[in-house]
Amino acid sequence: MFPLIDSNVERQVAPAHHLIVADVEIVGHPDDFNEAELRLATKTKALFFNQHSRRFAWGLTAFSCTIHAYVFGTDGIWASTAMDISSAKGRRAFISLLVDWSLCSVDRLGFDPSIRYVVDGSVGGPYLEIDFHEMDESTGKVEPHTYYSQRCVRAADHLFGHHARYFAASASPKSMDTPAFLIKDMWTIASSGSADDTRESSFLNVLYAEFDKSSEFSGSFSRLVSSGPVYISRGNTLVADSTATAFVELPSTTQGATKDSSNVQGSSSSKAQRSSSSSVRQHRRTVTKWPGNMISEADNQSQVVIAVADVMVALNAAYTKCKILHGNISDRAILLQKTVDGVKGVLADFDNISYAGDGAGAAEAPELKLFQSIRSLEDPGAVRTRLDDWESLLYLVCWLGTFGVNQAQRAAYTARHAAGLEPYLPIMAWNRGTAIEIAQAKRSHMATERTFDSDILFNMRNGPLSHLAEDIYRALFLHPGCYGVTKVTNNQLAAMGDGDIRDALHAVPVVNGKRDPLVLRLAFVDTIVANLLEVLARHRDVALAALNAGQTEKGSKAVTLPSAGPSMKHYRDEVSLAGPSKRPRY
Repeated sequence: MFPLIDSNVERQVAPAHHLIVADVEIVGHPDDFNEAELRLATKTKALFFNQHSRRFAWGLTAFSCTIHAYVFGTDGIWASTAMDISSAKGRRAFISLLVDWSLCSVDRLGFDPSIRYVVDGSVGGPYLEIDFHEMDESTGKVEPHTYYSQRCVRAADHLFGHHARYFAASASPKSMDTPAFLIKDMWTIASSGSADDTRESSFLNVLYAEFDKSSEFSGSFSRLVSSGPVYISRGNTLVADSTATAFVELPSTTQGATKDSSNVQGSSSSKAQRSSSSSVRQHRRTVTKWPGNMISEADNQSQVVIAVADVMVALNAAYTKCKILHGNISDRAILLQKTVDGVKGVLADFDNISYAGDGAGAAEAPELKLFQSIRSLEDPGAVRTRLDDWESLLYLVCWLGTFGVNQAQRAAYTARHAAGLEPYLPIMAWNRGTAIEIAQAKRSHMATERTFDSDILFNMRNGPLSHLAEDIYRALFLHPGCYGVTKVTNNQLAAMGDGDIRDALHAVPVVNGKRDPLVLRLAFVDTIVANLLEVLARHRDVALAALNAGQTEKGSKAVTLPSAGPSMKHYRDEVSLAGPSKRPRY
């Protein structure tokens, strides 16, 4: 296959077919077949990351005369029945597939026809044309718009899930170096059965109406321009793109077995059939005003501290005024806006936003297990609370503090790890395995100060994020009324002796013979959030001072970096709104 790192596939207006034929894994022994499938899946993940117009991808495995074809979609891998090319039937099936690849349209090969790669030296190099179709309510017709981008600020970095990509874009090829828009291209769960689901855009409108005129929070949330389904041509008709649209016209050769996304090493002989008529995910695009860069554009940890502090105090205000929970605090959700006045955090990525008390949507985001709270992982149907968002923040801070806040630091870590210079870290268990396995790992790491220090803090880069993670952990998990995360049996409870925690745990329901302190913690939400806001306010002050000191070192004249985000006064106001502003009793 053509090298992925410097692939010319996306430099083609009409991609050359020899560059986009499926990746092939050939094995010499049947015992190696499962490993070949896993290698194929790993390479396909890189394919999605490097080719920004990929809707789905093809793959082949071969052993002796037996060939299997694969289609990698957003929710799973579909494998063909075995094609034995030593038989006439098998040869006919395989040749039919090759002929289909050589004659079919670009979208049948897995590419998105609404994203086109254009080579134009007059504008400083190649760029992407990204189509957006918006319904004109006055005419009832779908009107096309085209945006232009020379930079993908965040690539699709998962094999399965919503495959969100983010593009810095403008309305003209001549202004691409100063983007005016951020385009999010994604595949969302088709929960409503309609390609016109407007969940994210409706909440963005709520936030805009409430906060845009606020001097404290104006610009703290993504500002919606437009949102809607992606349309592609089918003859002379535009149709909304979805999983069904992508797969319904695939060759009959691929109407074989389906593989669960959690078992890419499983046997190809599964009898579960793919239903090409069901729309599992919808292809959508959201256009917002350019809010800033991804958190990976941060220069140092102090900028990250300021960004997460701004975002969480804004989110707390959204809860106070609108009863809104984010549900997806991650490295996609926190943007960093750099201005002449300093830095500011902007909250984005509202795929899983909800009103407090609504059913949880954690099950709709399988690719986000890394930052999900323990209770969301263990019980996707549990009602969300503010503490789920704060817990996700802790995991994000720990992850960035371990592997680096920007691409250069992460690349350096990856290189050291590949060279055998970096050991396996306990935190890596947050990104591997099933939801239950990840929840168990997090419970183990968060159990006590000692385990958190040895498993997580010890392996973090020394700096502001390490100190912030320690204080968030203490405020979140070591509140005196609901200490810890370890589930206890009735015998363990009796052995605890007299105490407020033991007495309170008696009121917690027994599930599978144990009582969960995280359920008890819900009785102290206001106090815990108040302590967390105070923690962020203190660390933000220190981060601003550190940036100011760094600026001073570059010249003889001291320069004061003003706060571009909510003022410290407002942080104190938010603390008073959330509850008593006492320091937690550790």
